[in-house]
Amino acid sequence: MKRFFALSASLVLAGGLLAGCGGNNNNNAAENNTAGNNGAAANTATDSSKPVTINMFTASPEYTDAFNAYIAEYKKVKPNVTINLEIMQADYNTVLKSRIAAGSTPDVFQTTAGGDIDTFAEYSADLTNEPLAAAMTDAVRSNMSSSDGKVLGLPVKGNLFVLMYNKKLLTEAGITEVPKTTAQMDDAIAKLEAKGITPFANAYKEWWVWKHIFQHFVDAAAEDAGTDAKTLVADFIAGKTTFKDHPVLYNNFFNFIDTTVKHGTDKPLERDSNAEVSDFALGKAAFMTGKGAWDEEAIKKITPDFDLGIAGYPVSDKAEQSQIITGADQALRINKDSKVVNETIEFFNWLYTSDYGKSWFSTVAKVIPPIKDAPLPDLQMPKEMAEILKTEKSGDLSVNYSLDTFHQKFGELMQAYIGGSKNKDQTVKEIEQAWIQFGSAQ
Repeated sequence: MKRFFALSASLVLAGGLLAGCGGNNNNNAAENNTAGNNGAAANTATDSSKPVTINMFTASPEYTDAFNAYIAEYKKVKPNVTINLEIMQADYNTVLKSRIAAGSTPDVFQTTAGGDIDTFAEYSADLTNEPLAAAMTDAVRSNMSSSDGKVLGLPVKGNLFVLMYNKKLLTEAGITEVPKTTAQMDDAIAKLEAKGITPFANAYKEWWVWKHIFQHFVDAAAEDAGTDAKTLVADFIAGKTTFKDHPVLYNNFFNFIDTTVKHGTDKPLERDSNAEVSDFALGKAAFMTGKGAWDEEAIKKITPDFDLGIAGYPVSDKAEQSQIITGADQALRINKDSKVVNETIEFFNWLYTSDYGKSWFSTVAKVIPPIKDAPLPDLQMPKEMAEILKTEKSGDLSVNYSLDTFHQKFGELMQAYIGGSKNKDQTVKEIEQAWIQFGSAQ
């Protein structure tokens, strides 16, 4: 996921690039460019003399400066190409769907990965045989692929979902090992509170933090059931299984949420993402829930010498089920019917394969690169991730197996649960119903 900042819907870019409408209303010269039907023609040489405008519509304001940087760099490579960037945070999905319905699909647009790869397949260029697809790591390529194996998206970044902790506060409380089991977490909470330290910072005002926590319990439930997370989620969507069939979900997940509320910062339903980051960065809590690698820079801006640790969630009494989760959960899509589809694919092939592009991920965007042979950013979390993965395996990015329509409903139901308007069994029943109703693209 991403940091959620208040931002105006449209941004005017540096270097004279005007924010575009996000649709296909390109300038007259661009109208004459050949449009590919599915991206297969993208390897055909494009005319570098005709002006071309690419309209890009995203929901990632935290990467505005980084996007501006590669737009400016590409202008040096292709002076005839102008990239108009429009970024919208609130109501992005609603606006995107309305534009698609109106026949004004942006040349580039953003969706979640996983199930939504299929949801938007009919609007997406097939990138399977492009250099950018070959450059992706295997895990990322899988996250960008449709159910029939076509690469229909490209990620801004690889991602990392973890339970963050303040190393200094754990040391002050005498906690020498990061808790990996529920019993160890209970012990850590007691030690922290004995020192007057609040254990958890939460952002339960946000619907999307819930899915980040929940997926760790889904992975454990799948393992306990002798299956994989994709199959387990498919069974929930098909109505073939229930929470009560999986104690890690029915008991452990709700117990963990109850624990974070009881032993967390005040008024959890009023704490948004920025407030949670501030609470954590200022040392007001030892652990931060529901977040990931995208938060490190914001934490370090508040407290530059913050000593940040990462861990999997203690989901059960099995230490090996406490895993960090890696992969790509957000995808950019190239409109297959865009009048500048060839030029757009050429641009992203450049980003994924050029020397500048390989360094852009780590040194400009400062994200975990989604491509092979690219350096990690000089940040603490990616470095700790690399060390952990030397001896432990990554958990499955199981949020990708359900649509965000489900995840949003799930978050709203969990907010009602901790707000006291629904009890546990009511919440479980409605989550199961939402999974059947909203979980799948089919």
